[in-house]
Amino acid sequence: MNTQAHIPVLLNEAIEGLSIQADGVYLDGTFGRGGHSAEILGALGDSGHLFAIDQDLAAIDVAAQRFADETRFKIAHSSFAELPALCESWGVAGQLDGVLLDIGVSSPQLDDAQRGFSFMHDGPLDMRMNQSTGLSAADWVATADAEEIANVIYQYGEEKNSRRIARRIVERREESAITTTKQLADIVASASRVRDRKKHPATRTFQAIRIHINKELEVLETALQASLDLLKPGGRLAVISFHSLEDRIVKNFMREQAQGKPVQANLAAPRGLPIQAEAQADLRLKLMGKAVKPGEEELLRNPRSRSSVLRVAEKLS
Repeated sequence: MNTQAHIPVLLNEAIEGLSIQADGVYLDGTFGRGGHSAEILGALGDSGHLFAIDQDLAAIDVAAQRFADETRFKIAHSSFAELPALCESWGVAGQLDGVLLDIGVSSPQLDDAQRGFSFMHDGPLDMRMNQSTGLSAADWVATADAEEIANVIYQYGEEKNSRRIARRIVERREESAITTTKQLADIVASASRVRDRKKHPATRTFQAIRIHINKELEVLETALQASLDLLKPGGRLAVISFHSLEDRIVKNFMREQAQGKPVQANLAAPRGLPIQAEAQADLRLKLMGKAVKPGEEELLRNPRSRSSVLRVAEKLS
């Protein structure tokens, strides 16, 4: 198994953002193929520890091979949603010096036609991060009604043509089951009125269905909230996202925890009285610089990194 084919995104920037302590305890929330984990382990001393999770059984297999003799490393087959329970079982809840969350699909997953994430190569319409549980994309496309399909494509893919695409999917599935990525991509393309030379017409639809099938935004919000209790004071939260929906959630979460909720005037208050503001929540994070994006060198080396954004925050005392 080639564990080097995957190029970790914003690697140096993420490691710098975590500000790794040699004897620290860290969590890699998306092991992938181990690029970030290897770099973290390289910065740790003998007494440091790295815990990791991944939903993908292929990633767990890579970890078992790549870090078989690494006593400072432990990994679990799980999702962001289980972070609190996992950290409790490991005895590190509230003791983490850093949490790294690398959101989205890895290159090996995209390149494996059998996973069904991409329409570049025909394969089963699956799209599950964890293939051992839950509905596949084919199952969902076969059973969801047109309104649900349209809402998912619009909400998670920001696809303006969502209703036309949804109607076309329902029409075609009545003729024959939609079971492959090529079938779905061709259906979406046939329903698209405007073509972008730089983007396949099915790009937004595939993104939307993948996000829905894996509940990606919900589990991201769960992980962000959990990190507040899992980190120790001074611990760092570093999050790499790949599209605007994810980044908006991360940005708003960090900003709210660092600056409080936006102040709003009490419109019911009589004129002349001081403006009543919403009570400010206890601030729990400090923003560490601005959002970081890949430099020219990384973009040349790894074009898939072009949409990635890294945000870092530090837990306050």
